[in-house]
Parts: sequence; C-alpha cells; structure tokens
Amino acid sequence: MDRRSFLNHLAWASLAPVALSASACNPSRSTPSASSSTAPDTLWVHARPDDLPALQMSSEEWRSVVSAEEYEILFEAGTEPRGSSPLLKEKREGTYVCAACQLPLFSSKTKYESGTGWPSFWAPLDGQIDTKKDMKLGYPRTEYHCKRCGGHQGHVFEDGPEPTGLRYCNNGLALDFVPADQPLPALRS
Repeated sequence: MDRRSFLNHLAWASLAPVALSASACNPSRSTPSASSSTAPDTLWVHARPDDLPALQMSSEEWRSVVSAEEYEILFEAGTEPRGSSPLLKEKREGTYVCAACQLPLFSSKTKYESGTGWPSFWAPLDGQIDTKKDMKLGYPRTEYHCKRCGGHQGHVFEDGPEPTGLRYCNNGLALDFVPADQPLPALRS
C-alpha cells in the first residue's frame, strides 16, 4: 500500500472507529457476500439490463475510456479522498452505474448518509457485484467490484442500516449517476 492510501485509511479509521466491521474485529463472524446482501427486483428504478458476459479490456483500452483518477480507483483499487465526491449530495431518484462499463450497480432507494465521507448504500442491485477478501490493511475486509468489468467499487461493512445491516462504502469516481427521468447509458462492449 502506498503512503497516501495508508494515511487516508488511518485518518478515516480514527474519525469513524465504527467503520471497522464486526468481522474485522471478530474473525469468527462471517463476512458479507454478494448473495447474502442482494436486494429484490423492486429496487430497480430503471429496467434491468439483460445478463451479459464479463467485459475483458486491456489496460490501454480502459485508460482510453476512463479518466486517470477513475482508472486508479477502478483498476488499481485506489481510494478517493474522503468527502470529495459530488455524489454525496445527490438526492434524486435514479440508478448508480459503474463508471467503466455502465452496468447498473445501485438504486437511489438504497443510498443513505453514513457520515463516512463516501457514497454509501445498504444493498446493491441483485446480481450486479462480486466480492473478494482484501487483506491490504492487515485485517480481512470484503472488497466488492462490478460483476461485468471487475472495476473496484469499494468495501462492504457490517455497520449499515436495516434491512441488511450492511454498508457498501463506494468510491464516487467509480460510479456515474443516471436520474430516473433519463435512460440508462448503453453498456460498453
């Protein structure tokens, strides 16, 4: 981990000690998985897209599609500065899509103010993310990423609101917001 990421995580942890998930403090507790935190189809604001195969693009191709800052977060698992995302103030009804491939990931119906400085959701849209174990900070965390392109979105913690009790803490640069009165963008191919 680079110095900047370490200091970001250290500062965030000191400001929000609750953010250390119960699973990080108690390894015997199970970590959340995509299947344990799926949301029903009623959360969809836009029409659900057809299931598509994984999107495989080279680093050079992704660099031509997303900004350098987005690339660092999506494909190098970076973290944007706390409080820097304009999506923190987004209150309209709509859908949050992956900034890389445009796959819908979250509904505005599950967004809430967590006080952490990153956009937070209590559930992803059903079947749109995958998870993996992340040990970069020396303790287990659950990282989640876009199911279609593999773009890193953030981490999920067990300190969220009901009905799931989960907090999907997302990098704002990893998402685009599409208001309910506008059509979803075409998925990248």
